[in-house]
Amino acid sequence: MSFCSPSEGNRPSAEVADIFRDHLHELGSIGPEQWKVINALISCRTARLGGHLYVCDQCGQSLTAYNSCRNRHCPKCQAAARAKWLEERMSELLPVEYFHVVFTIPDVLNHLVLVNKAVLYEILFRAAKETLLESAVNPKNLGARVGFLAILHTWGQNLLDHPHLHCLVPGGGLSPDGTCWISCHKGFFVSVKILSALFRGKFLDFLKSAYLNKRLKFPGQTSQLESWKAFQKLLNRAYAKKWVVYAKKPFAGPEQVLRYLGRYTHRVAISNHRLIDVLDGIVRFRWKDYRRANAWKTMSVSTAEFMRRFLLHVLPTHFMRIRSYGMLSNRNKNEDLAVCRSLLCGFSKTEQSESQGLSSAQPTATMETVTLCPNCHHGHLVSVMIIEPERSYPEKTKRLDSS
Repeated sequence: MSFCSPSEGNRPSAEVADIFRDHLHELGSIGPEQWKVINALISCRTARLGGHLYVCDQCGQSLTAYNSCRNRHCPKCQAAARAKWLEERMSELLPVEYFHVVFTIPDVLNHLVLVNKAVLYEILFRAAKETLLESAVNPKNLGARVGFLAILHTWGQNLLDHPHLHCLVPGGGLSPDGTCWISCHKGFFVSVKILSALFRGKFLDFLKSAYLNKRLKFPGQTSQLESWKAFQKLLNRAYAKKWVVYAKKPFAGPEQVLRYLGRYTHRVAISNHRLIDVLDGIVRFRWKDYRRANAWKTMSVSTAEFMRRFLLHVLPTHFMRIRSYGMLSNRNKNEDLAVCRSLLCGFSKTEQSESQGLSSAQPTATMETVTLCPNCHHGHLVSVMIIEPERSYPEKTKRLDSS
């Protein structure tokens, strides 16, 4: 069961949930997926979801902890999910360089993406996957079978739509016959020019196929793209744009990889700690201007515009935004990683299993931290009563768009 950590730090002065709770009446017509997210956010860690009453076994201090919504778009519910996910990834790290590769698409496609999220995000994953796997296995580049993690982000720092993939790639892979490990040249994976050109071609080819197979919708501003002539013009405009595939400097070691992953995996469009205040219908929040030497700035938007931007990034139901491919895909992962370690470190499969068994047997500090009494800092909180969820909800949260 997920619940609010009793030892959690001070609550920010403003929260995303507060903005939706207080300004819900300003929203226009939205879909059921977005309403589901809103309902989760405004219910999270409130009496609406129920919870537990805890008492410290040392000082007797009592504390009420309400349940979390556990929605993947909620800024307050990502820490535990991120910690669990990172712990599971520990055993998959290899003692090699890791590269961070980012795939972005030109903004001329943004409107089409917003009205076809499931199809276009799937194309983004597929194009990036085939680009990395095919370029790496090419003998002219690396000549190896690689694996990688891909994480979808759909936003920029200003909360506007900016779909892109963050990929974490080990610096090397298995030879085609699986008998040796082939390392990248130090500090270099594959030419970004090669990756960019291949990614552009694959993405636009998949997009064209989606149009011809009538998998795309063209509501509102995109209605003119329903004709083949107009759609072909869009493809030509997109092809003429510069497609950015960016490869960052390799990481220093596995520990740095984990710290970095924690910043990217279970992130939402904006955290509560970036909010400054909400006054007179205006939301102020911090944002990093990457075009100005990563300078931190303040942006002010109306509450209605803030909610609109936040809801741009609600993912389609059941859409997986973190995926693994190649050697790290679920089907091949255990066997391929065992082979990689035996080639890199000389470990046998038995030794690897014993090592992993010992590491997994170590107790984690997560629950210790969660149950530590925030009053005396010595005792631990013990659950003494279950608080049932509320049956009634505020009137303004009952609104549901049926369109």
